[in-house]
Amino acid sequence: MSVNLSIKNVPDEVARGLRNRAAYNQRSLQQELLEILKQAVKDQGEITIDGLLAVAQRKKPALDEAASKVLAAHDAEQERIAQRFQDLLGRPDEEAS
Repeated sequence: MSVNLSIKNVPDEVARGLRNRAAYNQRSLQQELLEILKQAVKDQGEITIDGLLAVAQRKKPALDEAASKVLAAHDAEQERIAQRFQDLLGRPDEEAS
């Protein structure tokens, strides 16, 4: 069974490049696009739960760095709040003077 695909808002330079590529390969634009799509999915295995889980468990350095920054900011804010609380508790009661 075939599926029709549509790509909108293709920049002029990309469309021109695809037409040139199709001409160079002596194919229609439709044939060239289909060939590009076939190459893109060539040797791609089936998606499995185990595969998705493995991808999800991979280290993500950028995410780890962002999470570290958020945690550091949170810790700093908690420390600031605790210090302020200690400052307030440590003040002599002004009414008792």
